[in-house]
Amino acid sequence: MSFEGYDLVIVGAGFFGLTIAERTATQLDKRVLILERRSHIGGNAYSEAEPETGIEVHKYGAHLFHTSNKRVWDYVTQFTEFTPYQHRVFTNHQGQVYPLPMNLAMINQFFGRAFTPDEARQLIAEQAAEIKPEDVKNLEDKAVSLIGRKLYEAFIRHYTAKQWETDPKELAPGIIARLPVRYNYDNRYFNDTFEGLPKHGYTKWLERMADHPNIEVRLNVDYFDVRDQIPAGTPTIYTGPLDRYFDFSEGKLGWRTVDLEQEVVTTTGDFQGTPVMNYADEDVPYTRILEFRHFHPERDYPTDKTVIVREYSRFATKDDDEPYYPINTPENRAMLERYRELVKGEAEKRNVIFGGRLGTYKYLDMHMAIGSALSMFDNKIAPHLTEGKPLDGSFDA
Repeated sequence: MSFEGYDLVIVGAGFFGLTIAERTATQLDKRVLILERRSHIGGNAYSEAEPETGIEVHKYGAHLFHTSNKRVWDYVTQFTEFTPYQHRVFTNHQGQVYPLPMNLAMINQFFGRAFTPDEARQLIAEQAAEIKPEDVKNLEDKAVSLIGRKLYEAFIRHYTAKQWETDPKELAPGIIARLPVRYNYDNRYFNDTFEGLPKHGYTKWLERMADHPNIEVRLNVDYFDVRDQIPAGTPTIYTGPLDRYFDFSEGKLGWRTVDLEQEVVTTTGDFQGTPVMNYADEDVPYTRILEFRHFHPERDYPTDKTVIVREYSRFATKDDDEPYYPINTPENRAMLERYRELVKGEAEKRNVIFGGRLGTYKYLDMHMAIGSALSMFDNKIAPHLTEGKPLDGSFDA
């Protein structure tokens, strides 16, 4: 396996790596090698058809594309058309279904009367006054100070405990800096200018990004098995786990993960009538159920069967757990700062810089990963490959 003749090596074929690869190949006419340890490209955005039903399933959990960044939108629409899908979420509490985020419909339904917007604002303000902002000590206090105890107990307390496997009284208040309440009937989940799902699926979109003669993708290749074979000084973008790169020298960074329990339901073609149903009560072990047929109602899917996925949240504790969400604790922040110091030296010593969700230990939605990659290309990669400017090892693009 040869590693000669490439202008840039990228570790990881997620959105961040693919964006930089595509820009480098098409805008600079440079040769790019992507190394991916999985058997597919696309990182956690990868999707595939479930064999029995043909329904497209997001293998690593629901991925909803939305952005207000016009540059990102203009960029991604080069590779895919988008459906007009707008994401809406509902939550099941004690056998009743309520819309999310909290809005006037939820407030009216929960409290059993028709409030005007001003009356609802007054009600929430009165209930939230139980705890003053200066008296907040934990997540529970923070939530009650924002929306009141009744709504917190019904919709936040047990759901959060399941997400974090921790009593909210033991969690830091900063985890929920805000809890949006809409005093109208708008139940659109995202407020972004642009929103939709790729018309032909995520994998088709991702494959188009990599479809260029200057880009070679090698799957099932672990960078750490081959990095000694890469010619010294070859510019490299690393998007894998930050702590793994340094052999966990400063400790293991904490992550949340999810277990996804997939089932083909053969007794009905519509299990829950909506793409995402949250479960707010403690006696339901999963946090939500995804039903993927509803992401693409325009498709000709079977009417007598459907695919659902139950999602369970927990701490990542095993070596093969997929890291999803970084954990913002003082211990992890201190560890991250130590790793950041090591990162700076890698650009100077080995021409390696770090990016993406795993490589920077930041939670990045898809549009954020793409935007960050475009900035890195403009500010670091293009100047290095065209003008010979040294690679900047800081995390900021």
